[in-house]
Amino acid sequence: MREVCADFEADLKEFNGEEDHVHLLVHYPPKVQLSKLVNSLKGVSARLLRKEYDAHVRRHLWGGHFWSGSYFAGSCGGAPLTVVKQYIENQKRPVG
Repeated sequence: MREVCADFEADLKEFNGEEDHVHLLVHYPPKVQLSKLVNSLKGVSARLLRKEYDAHVRRHLWGGHFWSGSYFAGSCGGAPLTVVKQYIENQKRPVG
């Protein structure tokens, strides 16, 4: 994720997730099209995950795809980064 962000001159500030989704805090320049960044993050990570965990990944596909076609993006320009980072850190829940 960090390398993909760097390719877009973006900075991955925080990363965490759960069994079925992830949370990323990314600082990116205005010239970056968010949809292209997200699609690249999804594409690269799906290829790497399939390569390393192919048998396990097949059980978690969205209609044949590792990631859902949708995503949520929110702006946090007014919130302190420490608060947003803390929110993301606290998203990890035990799988059970």
